[in-house]
Amino acid sequence: MQVIVNGKEKKLKAGSTLKDAIANEVYVKDSLISVHLSTEKLTKETNDFELVTSVGPMTLHLDDSSDARLWKSLIPKIDGITSRWVTQDIVAFGSFESDIPVDRTERRYMIYDCFFSLGGNDNQTTYIMIARKDHKRSYGAGPGRIGRITVGRHLLKVLKEGEPILSIRPVVSDVSTENVIVTKDLSYLLEDGYRVETNMLIELDDRSPESSEQILIVSSKGHLNVSDSTGSYIGCRDDMDVNIADEQHEIRSRGSVTVRNSGVGTGHVLIYKETRQIIPTINHAGELRRGLAIVAQAKAGDIITTITEPSRVLSVGMTQADGEKFLSGFKVKQKRTGDLSDDAIIVDQTPEMTMSAIKAGEVETFAVPKDKILRISLSDKDPLSLHYFKKITGLIHKPIGSLKVQFAFEGMPMVTFYGDDERSKILYPQDMFKKCKKGDIGITNQSRPHHGLIGIRLEDSKEYGPTGEEPYGTNMVGKLLDDISKVSALEDEQTIYITEEKI
Repeated sequence: MQVIVNGKEKKLKAGSTLKDAIANEVYVKDSLISVHLSTEKLTKETNDFELVTSVGPMTLHLDDSSDARLWKSLIPKIDGITSRWVTQDIVAFGSFESDIPVDRTERRYMIYDCFFSLGGNDNQTTYIMIARKDHKRSYGAGPGRIGRITVGRHLLKVLKEGEPILSIRPVVSDVSTENVIVTKDLSYLLEDGYRVETNMLIELDDRSPESSEQILIVSSKGHLNVSDSTGSYIGCRDDMDVNIADEQHEIRSRGSVTVRNSGVGTGHVLIYKETRQIIPTINHAGELRRGLAIVAQAKAGDIITTITEPSRVLSVGMTQADGEKFLSGFKVKQKRTGDLSDDAIIVDQTPEMTMSAIKAGEVETFAVPKDKILRISLSDKDPLSLHYFKKITGLIHKPIGSLKVQFAFEGMPMVTFYGDDERSKILYPQDMFKKCKKGDIGITNQSRPHHGLIGIRLEDSKEYGPTGEEPYGTNMVGKLLDDISKVSALEDEQTIYITEEKI
């Protein structure tokens, strides 16, 4: 039998399962897979009409009312009319003849309402109006509400007198009778003609470099965690302790990938199932090119295998030689700094963001000898302190992080590193240590004046932790696995490099 997997045709034996079909495909264990069983589509007219103006299209969603039905019958007369006047309250298009009876009843109009108006209370000069703000007035046609503008609302700010309606056309939708299942069951039996998708493919928007980088970071393990799912979108809240610039804004259409840039939930990644209007707090970060069926049925707690175009351009953790080969694959030149030798390990890259690196066409890779990178292990018993430590060191988004020495002195039982006063305010006291051992890594919690300070203990103590605080003022986060002598000889303002990975 023949099936299509991620857009490629595959021939399989009768009785084959999903496991057989997805061999050698990009797929993370236990993530969702969509199986499209059949394809039959019907075109259905909706209650939406596109008003194409000289400054762009707007979508009018009609009410289920006699006024809306009248509007549809008048389309031949309306097509080609212009905006006769624009005020702070309305945009008026017209005029044309109608049989609308005069009704001087005053009513309240809400922003984006579309309604009839009779100029001079005469139906021979009938207008279509769109409210630019909430207001109350009589326009001679009674209630007269036709519907509401749902897409293209921003055009109401730029429409000027004389702008024509170039065309009016119904919006149709493809109603699919396609039967799709979304499953994790690799034993699912396939039949001839089935279409399988194991992942979602996101084409990133280079006009939103920071938002694109957020997508790359939250999917860096090869999958996206679904934190929330609504009728309009799925979301990922894995890294919301971020600052995101105000970048590209677009209508959030079906398949749009976005990132919130301000307010509560900054850094929230959203992938849309339905079209939503432009808003300034959400950046457009990309478009889904595969996997929409998976997104449509994903629930909170699910994971989705994720591929991005481009993939992440980050050489940190590679040798200088490997980094050069890796970067050349993106047509990005390498400028070596620090230790220039081929086997030195890259610990920093400038610029670090993928879209910025590709645009620049060149990056600096700063490297150090392998033995200068310290191995650590981190504990997940205290998620807030762990997140803080990874955020401060950079380990939250790259394999090698760094710490800058705040205080080191020969003979002292610990060495301390700079933290972040603001971020550390949420570091509540955790279980107190009974004995702090040599090599333990800890943070001063918010119960003490110097909260956020990070330290490594250089000798055992029952009284004091890695930052010199007593047990109640210390949150433990991990342990140094390397020789303690590598930190005991440090000096003020020195930078050390740390990793959880084997290099």
